[in-house]
Amino acid sequence: MKIVQVFKKLFRSIAYFFDRYFVTPVTKFIFLFTNKYGKSGKQIENWLSSTNTLLFISLLLAFAIFIMIDKKIIVFNDNSAEVLQDQPVKAIYNEESYVVEGLPKTVDITLIGSTTDLYIARQSSNHDVTMDLSGLKPGTHKVAIKYNRNTGNIKYMVNPSTVTVIIYQKVSETKTLDLDILNLDHLDSKLVVEDVTYDTDKVIIKGAEHILKEVATVKALVDLDSLATQNVGTNKLTDVMLKAYDKEGNVVDVEVVPSKIDVDVVISSPSEEIPIKVIPKGEVSFGLGISTITLSDETVIVYASSDVLEKIKETGYIPIEIDVSDLKANKEYKQEIPLPIGAKSLSTNTITVKVAVEESTNKDFTDIAIETRNLPSGYIAQGVSESDTKVTVTVKGVKSVIDTLEASDIHAYVDLSDYKEGTHKVDVKVEGADTKVQYTSKIKQIEIKISKK
Repeated sequence: MKIVQVFKKLFRSIAYFFDRYFVTPVTKFIFLFTNKYGKSGKQIENWLSSTNTLLFISLLLAFAIFIMIDKKIIVFNDNSAEVLQDQPVKAIYNEESYVVEGLPKTVDITLIGSTTDLYIARQSSNHDVTMDLSGLKPGTHKVAIKYNRNTGNIKYMVNPSTVTVIIYQKVSETKTLDLDILNLDHLDSKLVVEDVTYDTDKVIIKGAEHILKEVATVKALVDLDSLATQNVGTNKLTDVMLKAYDKEGNVVDVEVVPSKIDVDVVISSPSEEIPIKVIPKGEVSFGLGISTITLSDETVIVYASSDVLEKIKETGYIPIEIDVSDLKANKEYKQEIPLPIGAKSLSTNTITVKVAVEESTNKDFTDIAIETRNLPSGYIAQGVSESDTKVTVTVKGVKSVIDTLEASDIHAYVDLSDYKEGTHKVDVKVEGADTKVQYTSKIKQIEIKISKK
């Protein structure tokens, strides 16, 4: 739309000029001549109406217009200004040998000229702005910024026109490459990154010596969102960017060689079927005991890394606690299965637990040896007297369950994790293989002596 406005103004100026200096004077002349010479004026009017005469006059006027525009007899418009903002600056220097600080990324160029010339200049994509540092040595220099373009009748100004730069000798250093995995939480919950491999673990960083001293690490940023697929197996990731960081985690502007690497991401889906163990908490109503505990699922598949699965397997089961306090009748529980620490996912997240109760009875198990647990390394612990080494455990539950128990199913112990060398009174704790019954030690505390080996 701007070019249309420009040409409208141009033709309007031309029309005004010819109307004032040619059409109006000629019309007045013919009018006066006709009045003075009468019939002769009619002949002249006929002559002017002739096709050949009009053609000759048109050619003469066209030639006159061309001469006046070419010689700038007609001035179309006054000069104006146009600002080209954020023009990129190209620095010319030996990038293999030197590092330059203080280089501007962009400058503004102000062009001054006629509207037509400015419009043509603005449409051009060739705005070459350069700084020539090729003959300079390390040190501080004030350098002019040049606008390298044939601007014709246009004048220009560059802002800023000069800048102060510091040139350093480029040095290099070898660094060990580290790796960070990004968006790991975006991976499918049943998948794990088993391994990440790449061609080299050494890279070269280049830059000014004082800048290289800031580099604490160079990392490859492996973004799992960039994988074309996230399938079990080896997934290739190309052109992974390498970046240098200081000790605060900020990016350091140095050259890294190579700047990109290819990475193989090995994805697996390790899993293990783990038993579920229900642990009742609290005491059922007086005179009752738990006869059966039935689960909708006896096991659950745990998805986790191999080392996490090994730790879960050492425990032997996934515990689920249910509150049976004052339970008077059979009850069904909907329980959420807790996700083990470090695990990614479970095959099912909830189970149904059915608890049945019957009349209870008691039974004593004598001479249950007291174990010690969590004793600090380099120490030994022993009961002060014979009565501090064994206890009698009372088991409360349904008769059919109690009758299946053996003394070896019951474990009495003391937890010594918070105790140091000396003699201490320690609480006795009891647990058993069957969680449907309650275990109680008749002796609540024993005296233990802890000493160095």
